[in-house]
Amino acid sequence: MATNKNFEYLGNTFQLQLLNQIILDKDFSHSIIDVIENNYFENKYFKIITQMIREYYTKYDHTPSFETLEQITKSELQQEIASKIVLDTIKKIKDAPIDGVAFVQEKALKFCKQQELQKVMTKAQKIIDGGEFENYDALEEMVRGALQVGAKDTSSMDVFSNIDQVLDEDYRHPIPMGIPGIDRLLKGGLAKGEIGVILAPTGVGKSTILTKIANHAFNLGNNVLQIFFEDNPKVIQRKHYTLWTKVHPDELSEKRDEVIKKVKDIEESMPNKLIMNKLPSDTVTMSQIKNQIRKMVADGNKIDMVLLDYIDCVVPDKNLGDEWKSEGSVMRGFEAMCHELNLVGWTATQGNRSSISSEVVTTDQMGGSIKKAQVGHVIITVAKTLQQKEMKLATIAITKSRVGDDGVVFENCKFDNAMLDIDTDSSMTFLGLEEQKEEKQRMRVKELLEKRQQRQKDETKTN
Repeated sequence: MATNKNFEYLGNTFQLQLLNQIILDKDFSHSIIDVIENNYFENKYFKIITQMIREYYTKYDHTPSFETLEQITKSELQQEIASKIVLDTIKKIKDAPIDGVAFVQEKALKFCKQQELQKVMTKAQKIIDGGEFENYDALEEMVRGALQVGAKDTSSMDVFSNIDQVLDEDYRHPIPMGIPGIDRLLKGGLAKGEIGVILAPTGVGKSTILTKIANHAFNLGNNVLQIFFEDNPKVIQRKHYTLWTKVHPDELSEKRDEVIKKVKDIEESMPNKLIMNKLPSDTVTMSQIKNQIRKMVADGNKIDMVLLDYIDCVVPDKNLGDEWKSEGSVMRGFEAMCHELNLVGWTATQGNRSSISSEVVTTDQMGGSIKKAQVGHVIITVAKTLQQKEMKLATIAITKSRVGDDGVVFENCKFDNAMLDIDTDSSMTFLGLEEQKEEKQRMRVKELLEKRQQRQKDETKTN
């Protein structure tokens, strides 16, 4: 790999001294060995020696001495000429001047980053020359990864840290959904880094719920990003206007002046933002969505919650050759993004064909890969019979919850899709999901027994 002139001061002499310190200074080698790679070195024989050092370190948890390196070279390198050159290079490393030790150790991490960036620059040039515009987002990720080389692991923590905060009753700081009943069972809603999924057949009200969640979060002072793929932006705007004004969607245009005044008052009184973003369906990856959010944040738009309507419209970053694995990877990507960017995440997914006629939709009726159900903190399902639709009712169930109660069914709760009015407190029954299944099974058995008894009576009469 050719060295850029801007990086010459970390060139051959520096790299010689760097290898010297990796071998001689055990504390330094522990700090850099997992970061440094063979291809960071321009010299072919530096690469070979680095490989030897890394393999030895992996096996013995410390770097080899110069004498050990010489023994490895003599035993493993079969070609006499190559072996001689490597041995000569080891001697040069051993005899490297030590007057710049502090400088070498201080700049070691910078060297690793600059070499990683050099690789990215090479890939970038190929992308530009080839006109592969769809790879620009991937390139941005590569640059970000290069800059993160050697970054400290922030995922590990002492179990005894922040005891006071951990014991705080409001330690999660959740953002409520705005649906009475469900928020209580979810201990106040979802916190940042957590994701929730709305599962329902087509046309039942997934977008209604997501819009209601977005609107409620905004009203509480949060910055909200609502991403959608299929709806007209004006349709989503009108839903928000209905929530703020309580004016029926059919009357919004008729009551234009009243609506405008109310919406303008809200706009002027709220310092936070509710941003809508329509994206093309079946072409956008989770990496592209993540990069877009990063750009928004960089432009000064703080985001607390992101809603994705709906996740089935997102394509995987990589073709895994298996549709089920791909669908699971998209959901995992959404969860990882929300954790990384410290966001509350909500999305929706379609139920399968059997969910259309179900009185209660369950997690195993999720369309596509069941792997999607393995991800996430909360899954809420919605079912509507024809009669329920006419009566503006629905059956809502919490089928999965890592943050509160699950296995709970709200039967015949208020669900006015037009007015985005959802109230589980209006539920006529409140049953555990398993309890409801058992009750239905008992009723089925009872029904079969009654039919059998009736058949026996009919047969007796006939005889």
